[in-house]
Amino acid sequence: MRVSVIGCGHLGIPHAAAMAELGHEVIGVDVDQAKVDRLNAGECPIFEAGLPELLARHTTSGRLRFTTDITEAAAFAALHFIGVGTPIDADGRSYDTAQVFGAVRQLAPHLHQACTIVGKSTVTVGTTAQVTALAQRLAPAAEQVEVVWNPEFLREGHAVEDTLRPDRLIAGVTTTEGEKAIRAVYAGILDAGVPLFVCDPQTAELAKGAANTFLGLKISYINAVADMCEAAGGDVAKIVDILGIDPRIGAGGMRPGIGYGGGCLPKDIRAFTASARQLGADQAATLLLAAEQINESRIDVAMGLITGALDGRPVRGARVTVLGAAFKPGTNDVRESPALALAQALQQAGGAVTVHDPQAVTTAMSRNPELDYTDDLPTALDGADLVVLATEWPEYQQADPRALVDHPASPLLVDCRTTLDPEPWQAVGWTVHQLGRPGK
Repeated sequence: MRVSVIGCGHLGIPHAAAMAELGHEVIGVDVDQAKVDRLNAGECPIFEAGLPELLARHTTSGRLRFTTDITEAAAFAALHFIGVGTPIDADGRSYDTAQVFGAVRQLAPHLHQACTIVGKSTVTVGTTAQVTALAQRLAPAAEQVEVVWNPEFLREGHAVEDTLRPDRLIAGVTTTEGEKAIRAVYAGILDAGVPLFVCDPQTAELAKGAANTFLGLKISYINAVADMCEAAGGDVAKIVDILGIDPRIGAGGMRPGIGYGGGCLPKDIRAFTASARQLGADQAATLLLAAEQINESRIDVAMGLITGALDGRPVRGARVTVLGAAFKPGTNDVRESPALALAQALQQAGGAVTVHDPQAVTTAMSRNPELDYTDDLPTALDGADLVVLATEWPEYQQADPRALVDHPASPLLVDCRTTLDPEPWQAVGWTVHQLGRPGK
């Protein structure tokens, strides 16, 4: 099948490569000529496991190419994925869908034959109907242009795996032709037994926000419990084990720390909260707002943990190493990163802050150039008065402290993600503090 993917970012690039892997002929479209040139050369501008290999394989095979010319994509493909960004709007509560409608305005006038537009971006309820009206009004093919909403459920760092082997697919359709197009483009995935939920567009539009918001609720809930453990002297890690064994709850996503970030969860929860208000579901909005407020308080909580660990010593003048810049492991994405927010707070408190990250130093440096950075872990730790773990990269969990620093000047480690095994660090003289785990 010939498909286009309009928008080549954290969503579009993995999706285009995965569609080629499934056997389709794919053309990706982006306005950035420099990015398009890199992609056509098989170079990956974002960090995703397995993506560089997939790009190189299919740009070489000829199954995958990229262009800035949307008319080329319109003539080439029978199905057009829209994967452009929908950042939070100026009001801070709703999606800015300008790129979605902009892509459709550019694409539709060149659609002369029957085709399907498939929305992947996360949008407000009612967007599918508006996109359908716009596309059919501008397209020479008119009502022969179908619009389906097919929200993505990708985890950054696992985008290739989640595209090729998702746990579910959702198609918000209004016609049988739209459903047929989805079944055709995802045939290889559906043949492997992945369930397809066919529904109306409103349900599909709500589903993504509902999923991310529930995850945000779990994260905020366990962070609230971690605060209670910190106050009471309890162990939040044990509570996670106790709760997680209950099949009605599960431990997935229930990791205490400094909160969620990235390009999806924060904006999706804000927008879902706003949708609840707009729909008149005031009690739902109150519940969701509480999750937001807990998440927004996490940097203050982390600073309190750090202040307590310092035991009267000031942050001001201290050499501080922050381990992690990405909002989560497995990606170089630093959008709304709690790790960078914490690094900023430590610097504002007077600390001389150096940030280490295995993948995100370049992206972090462009967003927060006022901080110092290194991609060498022993260099990051050498001479630090205080080390703060802010992103739970496996490189930190698997690190051997004896091999990293022979004689730490002031061996104090504050684990704000509650993921390290403290014993190897304690064995060589480090004092380890973990959120919600007093004495650890």
